[in-house]
Amino acid sequence: MKKKLYKVILGTLLASSMWSCQSFLEEKNPNALNSDDFGSTPEQLNSSLTAVYSTFKEKSLLNIVNEVRRDDICFVGTQSFPLVGDQLYHKTYNSATATIADKWSRIYKGIFRANQTIANYYKVYPEEFELDEKGEEIPITEDNLHRVVLGQARFFRGLFHFYAYNTFNNGRVVKFDFVPTAEQDFYQAPQEPAAMREFIREDLEFAMKNLPISWAESQAGRVTAGAASAVLGKTYLYEGDYENAALYFKDVIDNYGYTLTTNYIENFREESEFNTESILEVNYSSNFNTEFNINDDASTSNDIVRGFVTRTFGGWGTLQPSFWLALLYKNEPIDPTDPRNYYVDEDGQTKVRPYSLRASNSVVMIDDIVPYYQSLPYEYGNKLFNQKQAYFRKYSRWETRTTELGDDNVARSGMNVTVIRLADIYLMYAEALIKGGTDEAGVNEALRYINKVRYRSALELIGPSSVSDYSGSQHNEQTYSAQELMEHLMYIERPLELAVEGHAIRWLDLRRWGVIGDRFKDLAQRKYHVDKYVTPDNKNIWASVLYEGEDPAGRTHLNRVEFETSAQNYVPQLHDYFPIPSVESAANPYFN
Repeated sequence: MKKKLYKVILGTLLASSMWSCQSFLEEKNPNALNSDDFGSTPEQLNSSLTAVYSTFKEKSLLNIVNEVRRDDICFVGTQSFPLVGDQLYHKTYNSATATIADKWSRIYKGIFRANQTIANYYKVYPEEFELDEKGEEIPITEDNLHRVVLGQARFFRGLFHFYAYNTFNNGRVVKFDFVPTAEQDFYQAPQEPAAMREFIREDLEFAMKNLPISWAESQAGRVTAGAASAVLGKTYLYEGDYENAALYFKDVIDNYGYTLTTNYIENFREESEFNTESILEVNYSSNFNTEFNINDDASTSNDIVRGFVTRTFGGWGTLQPSFWLALLYKNEPIDPTDPRNYYVDEDGQTKVRPYSLRASNSVVMIDDIVPYYQSLPYEYGNKLFNQKQAYFRKYSRWETRTTELGDDNVARSGMNVTVIRLADIYLMYAEALIKGGTDEAGVNEALRYINKVRYRSALELIGPSSVSDYSGSQHNEQTYSAQELMEHLMYIERPLELAVEGHAIRWLDLRRWGVIGDRFKDLAQRKYHVDKYVTPDNKNIWASVLYEGEDPAGRTHLNRVEFETSAQNYVPQLHDYFPIPSVESAANPYFN
């Protein structure tokens, strides 16, 4: 897994050789392509590859707005009344649940398109077929830069199978390594998990060897060798193989030039897309095609924001930070020695920020000093904060706009979605170093990577300052065992850093750690109460500030609990994975 010189050469040659200066996202609508567009020439191969990328941005594939409804990150509804009919939140979903079928459909649509590209590639370059079938490595030269087409297609075929494997039927899902041509070809027997893992890794290893480290600016958004290495690391981490996971994560850290952004918020701005921290990113465009509505697969815009902002700004307002998460953000300790934690108020007085940089850029709370859609949070009053004490800022353009609504009165944007970023790799690598809480020898090195993430947000660092890269910063000076550090990763660092990000990150974390049931039981027993916030102009805004414990004044209507039905309804065999959708099992005789 050493960096290879040809990858560096490749990254500089691609712009002038195979790819035009025009962004590949500006090509014709990939959902309108017909069979004549595929496979006859290198240019047509690139068009078919664009169709694969197009599937990656379809909202039902990552399914972010629905995936976060089943983990412990979100409260669904208003924060006094859970959304009664939400099957994912309440753990009442089954094989007929529409969102499950939608995700299955999008994943296998992407696999079909990737296989089309792969099959047609060998029609254009038949001399390479037997060599690839034998697993022989073909060195990348100036004469065969077209190999990156095959590398991209196999990356996505591996990634989409990885998503299916981690989402459905305990990993027993259908493998497609060919293009079905007859109806019976679509009905394949599910593979055993071990066979699926082997197939997925073969595709990703091929991609890692045949993709560049980086692309020309006009091709930003295409997948890279670093992305393949990152996903390979996850394939091992998710199986508890920490040693192999660590090898790939260290490869990502050392060999592809990734660095943390200076500011956390740069990962969630349109103007800082494809930044140094981004490893895998879904590319959206604000160039709306008016012939498609926001829900159409052919739409190139991003409507994820609608799940996280209220109707005030063009959304639904049904997904708020869960109580435990909001309190963690609220109480996150900052480093008082770091000048980034101070601001000058309107009277010219220097004051300490009320919340950490990470908290203020992840969620909005009523008493924060960071504006939200051009106004201070408290200025919205009960219009925004009645029964709701926090919102997510991620996926929204709260810094630059007053609303998410466009000229057509629909909330959608060109903001990209980062699926994997370096901070996630650092935290997974830290987990691998302590081998999931069992290896004391890895604690100091794991602390280094966790504190890289914390230092970026001017937080109090954890562990002893004597072994830190940032000895001048404030540390909690706690000596951690491997298990204590693992719990910090599980219940503090990963949820605060990565809330509502990626492909089902939190759910997959909880499942691989084997804690879903205990987690819901624990959270369901916790008590919270809300109270009024008195604004600077002495107005009362009720149910806006959250505290742990029951209301000390005995006002029961101000008390809150969460995840009660999740704790009651959760059954590992029914809920750890989505079932095969009923429409698929009814059609495919191998599932009957």
